[in-house]
Amino acid sequence: MYRKRVRQSRKQLTSARVWRTRGVFLSGAILVGAAASLLALGADRASELFLHFVTGRPWLPFVITPLGLVFIVWLTRNFFAGAEGSGIPQAIAALHLKRHKHLRHRLLSVRIAIGKGIMIVLGLLSGASIGREGPTIHIAASISFALTRFARFPHYDISRGLILAGGAAGLAAAFNTPLAGVMFAIEEMAKSFEEKTNGTVFTAVIIAGITALAINGNYAYFGSVDTVIHLPQVFAVVVVAGLVGGAAGGSFSALLVYGGRRVKPWRSAHPYLLAALIGLLLAFIGLVSGGQTWGTGYAEAKAALTGADVEGSFPLYKYLATVLSYWSGIPGGIFAPSLSIGAGLGAEMAGWFPGTDISTVALLGMAAYFTGVVQTPLTAVIIIMEMTDNQNILLPVMAVALIADGISKLISPQPIYRALAEDFIRDLSLGEEEKRAGGE
Repeated sequence: MYRKRVRQSRKQLTSARVWRTRGVFLSGAILVGAAASLLALGADRASELFLHFVTGRPWLPFVITPLGLVFIVWLTRNFFAGAEGSGIPQAIAALHLKRHKHLRHRLLSVRIAIGKGIMIVLGLLSGASIGREGPTIHIAASISFALTRFARFPHYDISRGLILAGGAAGLAAAFNTPLAGVMFAIEEMAKSFEEKTNGTVFTAVIIAGITALAINGNYAYFGSVDTVIHLPQVFAVVVVAGLVGGAAGGSFSALLVYGGRRVKPWRSAHPYLLAALIGLLLAFIGLVSGGQTWGTGYAEAKAALTGADVEGSFPLYKYLATVLSYWSGIPGGIFAPSLSIGAGLGAEMAGWFPGTDISTVALLGMAAYFTGVVQTPLTAVIIIMEMTDNQNILLPVMAVALIADGISKLISPQPIYRALAEDFIRDLSLGEEEKRAGGE
């Protein structure tokens, strides 16, 4: 047994094929980190340009946003089918395809990855309320899955390891949150921790993270957020924030899933008319909110977390703008908008508890709402702790996430990404069956 293991180790060290596979995987992980960084830079620049263009021109969003959304929908339908929406459901669907594994390329491909990145920038340049983090996971999973063209990977790595690794690395590089990337892959994408894939996932996260750090530098997504805890009062804040944030996040999830299914026939029949109408609504909401709903919501979330004044109506306006943006069928994530809605909701709730620290309640509101949307409490806790460089209120954040998760599941029993992934799987399966029936 010992000699056999020695021979296997020697073979692994001297095999040209093995080293080629490792080199391809290393290059892919570096590419994931670079792609995440470039998308972040492009997204930020696009948001700045849109705000620059519309400043002092309140009529301009009524032109740019509808036309922009129509153009993006046209690109998606004609050149980048499969790139619509967040992208996380596509990665999960590809991961769990059983009957039609050969159709994974319709969900994950280099073409989709390129199109996704371009259209996220165009969406933000048009004033849509979207994020880049979910799309980054989709792009990363697509890049990782494409590696099978250049090297021979073990069968299990092809079917699960590469997709999981890409998704985890994408989130880690997008937010600079390596632990959250690993936890998201376990808690949401795979729903389990598997020994066969853990090395692949950890390696991809480390390499992609180092690449992103080399480009962007070491940073916390929202900077270092200082919080103050008043023990007797924090318990009431945790309970209220958990209930309110969980209910709001659960309703948001239900609207995206069940409302989206109702909108889908209209979108299929009149895609460009729907995109134009939603564009007009987004322009109106943006104008009424003073421009706070356009873009990712990063600036508003950071303002709330630093204790600055945030308009009380911001969470509602951002909520509506994000739902409408998703219903339009354009590519775009919900991570960043959800974080901003949660932070704004928390800042508003701070007024319910006189004497409390606004930053603390905003952070708890962010954790509660985000958990209510994605229903992955462990990921939510870790990602928020890493993004804010704050472990001072870890236990309150854990408590508020658990409460919010329970409340959200009463409103939307199925997690949002799981439900949307099942829609993709069902559509692919129906399409394949119809194709076979037509051939017969």
